[in-house]
Amino acid sequence: MIRFYFHPTPNPAKIALFLEEAGMPYEAIPVDTSKGEQHAPSFRAINPNGKVPAIVDTDGPGGREMRVFDSTAILLYLAEKTGTLLGVPEDRPELLSWLLFIASGLGPFSGQAVHFQFAAPEGLEYAVNRYRREAERHYQVLNDHLEGRTYIVGETYTIADISAWGWLDRASRVRKGAEDPLAPFPNLKRLFETVDARPAVSRARAVGKDHPFKRTTDEDTKRALFPSNFPPAA
Repeated sequence: MIRFYFHPTPNPAKIALFLEEAGMPYEAIPVDTSKGEQHAPSFRAINPNGKVPAIVDTDGPGGREMRVFDSTAILLYLAEKTGTLLGVPEDRPELLSWLLFIASGLGPFSGQAVHFQFAAPEGLEYAVNRYRREAERHYQVLNDHLEGRTYIVGETYTIADISAWGWLDRASRVRKGAEDPLAPFPNLKRLFETVDARPAVSRARAVGKDHPFKRTTDEDTKRALFPSNFPPAA
C-alpha cells in the first residue's frame, strides 16, 4: 500500500496522476500546508524538507517500509516498482535528462513566477520579470524539443509527460494575465491537452476535493508557507 501525502498543488498532482494511471492502491493523506501541517514532527520524519508530496510504501524492497520524497524521486520510484511509464531502456538517459530539466528548471522557475506575481509584496518588478521570463524560456526549450513529437521521450507516454503536466496545468498563473497562456508554445499546448484528456486526469483531480483545506491567505498562512521569510520565534 502507498500512503500518499499531498496538498492540491502541482507537484503532488503529478503523483496522484501516476497512481491513477498505474492503478496502484493508495491512501491519500491530506497535509494542509496553509495550516503548517508540513512542519509537524510526524511529517518531518517522512520528509525532512517539510514539503509535499511524499509517500510511504508499506511494501518496499524486501518487504521494508520505505519513505520517498520529492516528486521526481517518487515518480521514478513508483515507475520502477511497477515497471510502467518508463519508456524503453534505450531512452533512459533521455528520460532522466528531461525529468531533471523539469525538476531543476521548469518546475522551480514556474513556482517562483507564481510566487512573485501572486504572493510577494509589490515593487519587486525585477524578480517578477526574472522568474516569469525564465519560466517562459523553459517553456520554449520544451516546445522546440516537441516539434514533430507526440511525447517528450520516445514514442510513448512516460513519467516525463506526467511531470511536465503538473506545472503546465498552472500556466495561467505562471503567465498571469495571458488569455491563452500556452498559445505561444503550440507543441507544449498540444502535449498538455494530450495528457489532460486522459481518463486518469479527472480521477487525479478529484483527489482531496472533499477535504476542507484552508483557502485564506492570512499572516499565519504566510508563516506556514514561507517560514524562511520570517525571523525565528524568540
